[in-house]
Amino acid sequence: MTDLQAVQSDSAPAPADLLAGLRSPEVIRTRCRQILAAVSAGDSHYFILEPSRLTVAADQVAAVTRRRYPDLNVPYHSRWRHFEAGGIDRHSPLRRQLLEELAGDQAAAARALVDLAVVSVLLDAGAGARWTYRDADSGVELGRSEGLALASLAGFRAGAFSSSSREPLRVDAAGLQRLSEEDLARMFQVSGANPLVGLGGRTRLMNALGAALAADPARFGPLGRPGALIDSVGNRKATVAAPDILEAILLGLSSIWPSAQTVAGISVGDCWCHRLATPPGYQGIDAGWVPFHKLSQWLTYSLLEPFGWAGFNVTELDQLTGLPEYRNGGLLIDSGVLDLKDPACLLMPHPVGSELVVEWRALTVALLDVVADLVRSRLEAPDLPLAAILEGGTWATGRELAFARRGGEPPLAIVSDGTVF
Repeated sequence: MTDLQAVQSDSAPAPADLLAGLRSPEVIRTRCRQILAAVSAGDSHYFILEPSRLTVAADQVAAVTRRRYPDLNVPYHSRWRHFEAGGIDRHSPLRRQLLEELAGDQAAAARALVDLAVVSVLLDAGAGARWTYRDADSGVELGRSEGLALASLAGFRAGAFSSSSREPLRVDAAGLQRLSEEDLARMFQVSGANPLVGLGGRTRLMNALGAALAADPARFGPLGRPGALIDSVGNRKATVAAPDILEAILLGLSSIWPSAQTVAGISVGDCWCHRLATPPGYQGIDAGWVPFHKLSQWLTYSLLEPFGWAGFNVTELDQLTGLPEYRNGGLLIDSGVLDLKDPACLLMPHPVGSELVVEWRALTVALLDVVADLVRSRLEAPDLPLAAILEGGTWATGRELAFARRGGEPPLAIVSDGTVF
């Protein structure tokens, strides 16, 4: 029986069972496909689906992938790609440094790299078009995700997330809980002329992360380190399933999300209501809820490599879903797969919990699976994982289209506090 079937059984689900369903990638796909089916039937208030344009989107993604990775040796879509911004590999020297300082202990080095990935990913929400970061080492100036990545990497190297000056290359609960908005402003080079969207939200998220790590020593160790996932998830096994990493993140970090979304008194994080999310007549207490867990899945994708560097064989990658964010979603609008019924929606900002945005995100998850299969066919690469198609890929194509049309801005303006988009 699947998690969704368990939720939909005749007996009322216990809150813990309900939460298990809403954190399942299978349920994410099921709910998103339910919305896609309803939109395809013409039941949407907001979007028109143009199925014939899916081939156009796939052609664009395949072309961008071949241009960026001619040998089709496409890495995973993860935070580590952003640490390579400007064609400079910044993470390999860090890995070598850690191995030297830790006497070749791969697991200990991987813990530090998981530490870095967790804080960097959680700081990676929309920065706004005006913000940039200047990398002191290379002199390169970057905005958006790449700039955020380099800023967080520099902060990690400087010990900004550690409570110990003797061990700066780590993240721990005490270091995160003492982090202030002024600390982050300095790290991200924020000024009146260089504003960063959601600075306060990012600070609160880091503080909440510290509290969550401290509250769960079984998962994160006595110091409250994200890197302890190497031990608690790995648990001396040779193989780790990607959904198990996601589950550990969702269980261990459920308290950090500020969305105030709760079901049966339980915080559910990046889950939102939509009238089309469940079949008509379904009366479960989770009716109408669609989970996304975008940042948690982005984080999971970004932990695949550190787990691999620690010696684990990471499996079941394609159980994770595509990421419902504005680059992938923008690809679908800009390629004509999705059209807005009311063009005026393009001219106004929308709250992240609005039904229009929830629907856009659900359609993004469901349609990325369709686009991925078409791209595999065009590239004659049937085994290319979704994580590589996103990197190759859908995210890059969405960004290119956005820059060509709007100077990089997404097609829909989202009111963001820096913790979801």
